[in-house]
Amino acid sequence: MKISSIIIAKDEEKNIGRCIQSQVDCIDEIIVLVDEHSKDSTLQIVKSFSTVKYEIVKWQGFSATKKYAVTLTSNDWIFWIDADEVLTPGLSKELIEFKKSEAECDSYSFPRKANFLGRWILHSGWYPGRVTRLFNKNKITFSDNDVHEHLIIKGKVGAFKNDIEHYTDPDIKHYFEKFNRYTTLAAEELDKKRKAFRVSDLVIRPIVIFIKMFIIKRGFLDGIQGFILAVFSSAYVFTKYCKLWERKITGGGNYGT
Repeated sequence: MKISSIIIAKDEEKNIGRCIQSQVDCIDEIIVLVDEHSKDSTLQIVKSFSTVKYEIVKWQGFSATKKYAVTLTSNDWIFWIDADEVLTPGLSKELIEFKKSEAECDSYSFPRKANFLGRWILHSGWYPGRVTRLFNKNKITFSDNDVHEHLIIKGKVGAFKNDIEHYTDPDIKHYFEKFNRYTTLAAEELDKKRKAFRVSDLVIRPIVIFIKMFIIKRGFLDGIQGFILAVFSSAYVFTKYCKLWERKITGGGNYGT
């Protein structure tokens, strides 16, 4: 059995080399799609890996771009990995052993450990945060979501033991650079689903998120980063629903208020 990986990258010079290097021992084919608007040295770093296949592409949205990446692969088994993620040495060995066996499922999940503002978040509802990333492309495909795209799973999902490491937000500036883009996409997704806006979305949901992450999911054990993460996550939910409200009153959505 052989595995192809797909990576989509834009302005990822700080991450892409680390991501690719973590795969060289266990992944048979690495496909990288570099966004045409990438302005840093991402493409040059990708080119420095002689065995990596790459293409400069026009952004089509998360799902559509990943679907296109899959069409470029030559193996049936696909590992979807983001540019700011890394396969740990333990996971690399586990994947090598997996390739020697007969697959029992069409897709497999992995525990993912996130590094937020320099700290590994082991509580807050983030860990183990299992994500399904390995799949047989003949049986599994991506959803059409504009944000939080995922695999449409059929049947049982197998489970790996070792972590994917996610260097999600090295600093606050990086967090808020993503914040505006993702809250807009999330609001658009809600509107497409004809989600009605309620004032309680602004008043109750953010509070519930904070209580869930910081108290129920013991985010207080993640130190000051755990507190900041809970507050930022509440702000994310608040902003997402503010943007949904805005779409309703401006007629930017699929239906009125």
